[in-house]
Amino acid sequence: MRTIVHLSDLHFGRVDDALLDPLVDAITNARPDLVAVSGDLTQRARNVQFREARAFLDRLATPQIVVPGNHDIPLYDVLRRFAAPLRRFRRHINRDVAPFYRDETVAVIGINTARSLTFKNGRINARQVALVAQRFGGLPSSILRIVVTHHPFDLPGTGEESDIVGRSSSAMHAFARCGVDLFLSGHMHQSHVGDTTKRYAIDGHSALIVQAGTASSTRGRGELNAFNVIRIENARIAVETWAWQPESHAFVMHKTATYRKQGSGWMSAS
Repeated sequence: MRTIVHLSDLHFGRVDDALLDPLVDAITNARPDLVAVSGDLTQRARNVQFREARAFLDRLATPQIVVPGNHDIPLYDVLRRFAAPLRRFRRHINRDVAPFYRDETVAVIGINTARSLTFKNGRINARQVALVAQRFGGLPSSILRIVVTHHPFDLPGTGEESDIVGRSSSAMHAFARCGVDLFLSGHMHQSHVGDTTKRYAIDGHSALIVQAGTASSTRGRGELNAFNVIRIENARIAVETWAWQPESHAFVMHKTATYRKQGSGWMSAS
């Protein structure tokens, strides 16, 4: 079995400090084989915020797949925003904004969907799609393929169409051809699990789309702070949402959803 902890939207610079130690404890107790962080590590892409994010990541298990979000690009520093939008992310978090991890069970790639030309929305380009195909092409069919982005490929029931990553349809068709099984994202500050079939309707392909809420930000948008624990075993994926419970001062499992692979697609097992 492989266990992946999926965090998103940490927003250092606007965190609830009381959550950080319990969050680290909960993640440690989950005993992850991999930690995936789907963007917005900071609130305003300032050096001090990236240093705080780096210190937090250093407390977690390795290896890690970490991608930037739109908040990790400077907003008010216009020169830096367009000349070197990810310089601070690369300096403090990871020089590689397309990180890759593989073992005998899973292959995971992170893709940067944040762009300088937009304050909020994201995009995936042809070069990035080709990189995913290159990384996943030729892998044994037994290896589960995972893509991590900040911006989502579907909506969790609310939100605007512009919240979905740009060029998502053409990207999804390419990802279907290379057998992507699971998408991890954030951005919406909402926990959600769904599949690709309703929005994309690609014959013979059904992948899971998992969004994480904000793990530590004070901007909960009406939801509890939360993160996901994803447990993968054979042709089965269980997605657990762990949510903050103020009365017990701890993150506890709030809900779980289980899926099984049937042919080339993933279906609910509940």
